[in-house]
Amino acid sequence: MTPQPPEAPLSALLWAFTRIGLLGFGGGPAMIPLVQQEVVKRHGWLNDEEFADVLAIGNTLPGPIATKMPGYIGYRVAGVAGCVIAVTAVILPMVVAMIALLTLFSNYRHVTWIHGMGQAVVPVVMVMMGQLTMDFWNKSRLALGWAMSLATAVVAGALIYLLGIHPGWVIGGILAAALLRPTPKRGDA
Repeated sequence: MTPQPPEAPLSALLWAFTRIGLLGFGGGPAMIPLVQQEVVKRHGWLNDEEFADVLAIGNTLPGPIATKMPGYIGYRVAGVAGCVIAVTAVILPMVVAMIALLTLFSNYRHVTWIHGMGQAVVPVVMVMMGQLTMDFWNKSRLALGWAMSLATAVVAGALIYLLGIHPGWVIGGILAAALLRPTPKRGDA
């Protein structure tokens, strides 16, 4: 039996997901490393493996990852109230910031530094996604070995980028294969 995650105080959920909502420039994918930082590293509500599972399953479901992950994580660590608080805390800052920034941008779009601000965020998001990729590579390598991890990444990349298959179908296929894989008997190794 897996241990239950620590129960989170609602105020901790509120502030954790408010920080994510305020700092999550670039949308859902850019928020994933922030969610990992708050949920796994800072508060310990999930471990790395559980976080990877939530991310994988969240990517197979329709809708934005920026609300699916907070919703599930909030529910898991604090019930229905935690779900509502986490989703609201991550959405509200984005809505307020979007309205304020789009108003500012539409009024001052001709100013060079305003245009440059948007461009400067891209490399920061790239570094954050690179760090998350390295973290997942290391976890995958330790769990499956480097050859199987590399083969899985190459096959998934080919299916997604060369054949145009949606990532949700690829992740769903991997999950189905793992579920349908026969379990070795205790004497087998």
